[in-house]
Amino acid sequence: MVKMLRIISVFCVCLFAAASAVPANLILRKLDPALRYQHERDSIGQYHLVDTWMTLSDLAEVARYNPVTDNVYHLFTRENPTVSQPMYVNSAGLLQGSNYSNGRRTIVIIHGWRDGPISDSVVALIPAFLAAEDLNVFVVDWTAASNSINYPAVLSNTITSGLAVGQFINWVNQVTGSNAVQYHIVGHGLGGHQAGIAARNVNGEVAYVTGLDPSLVGWINHSDRFGPDDGSYTEVIHTNCGVNGYIADLAQVDFYPNGGESMPGCDSHACDHSRSYFYFAESITSGGFTGRQCVNYLAAVLQTCNVLPGTLQMGGLRPKFGSSGVYLVWTNASPPFSMD
Repeated sequence: MVKMLRIISVFCVCLFAAASAVPANLILRKLDPALRYQHERDSIGQYHLVDTWMTLSDLAEVARYNPVTDNVYHLFTRENPTVSQPMYVNSAGLLQGSNYSNGRRTIVIIHGWRDGPISDSVVALIPAFLAAEDLNVFVVDWTAASNSINYPAVLSNTITSGLAVGQFINWVNQVTGSNAVQYHIVGHGLGGHQAGIAARNVNGEVAYVTGLDPSLVGWINHSDRFGPDDGSYTEVIHTNCGVNGYIADLAQVDFYPNGGESMPGCDSHACDHSRSYFYFAESITSGGFTGRQCVNYLAAVLQTCNVLPGTLQMGGLRPKFGSSGVYLVWTNASPPFSMD
């Protein structure tokens, strides 16, 4: 009996020691191993020191967000260009009683971190799209997740929201008879990566996917980042690469206006980051912005694209099927930004 008690006592001591050695907040995922703490600017221009590693405590916040029920999809058309018709997945009555038409192409706009459905990016894009063509425009409101200061949780929820957006599109198509070919998905910042995630989860191949300065922090080694095969035609516009935006090429076609980092007329990185959607909005209505083909993205960043003769229009309303490569674009410091 004494021997047994000694064995139990030793076992308990070892168990306590092992438990004490386990960190209180386990590291679950290291997306940027060399740069754990980084300053990241949100979509309203504020800097935050963020921990890019996912820890055990982050899971509690992640679990509180259910994109299937929390996301709202605001429909705008030429019949209601300024006041949205809110939609929810599986609410067929709302969809069937709305101004949605399966005879139109459909645009899906996804905002970024600590942004929302009335953000500058959304306000710039909706009127540009509706002025250019009679369209259905859905604005994805995922503020239930994007408003948090907890960057690892928001980054994780970017992925689950993207999956939910893809499911919403599948549901709309099932109810209305629309199909993936009619869709153009656009996202800014974190929403840029989410646009790719959403598109790759749609049944069928989405015609056009645009990333507007997709985020850098947390995405360097992330397998779910925007990819060239997320749609039939994919395009990224880099305006603050290496700071707020992803530096390397991500899509079939990547444009680097003014080298991709500092934009003429801007005096802050927030301004640079926002230029992506202002340039894109202008391209929808004007069709301007001729890009010069570069050997690779480093040549675009260094603004040394004087070898290849190819040119391509940046942005625009329609996908440029079959196009590929990296392009350098020059812009004006104020509207109209296009030099064409």
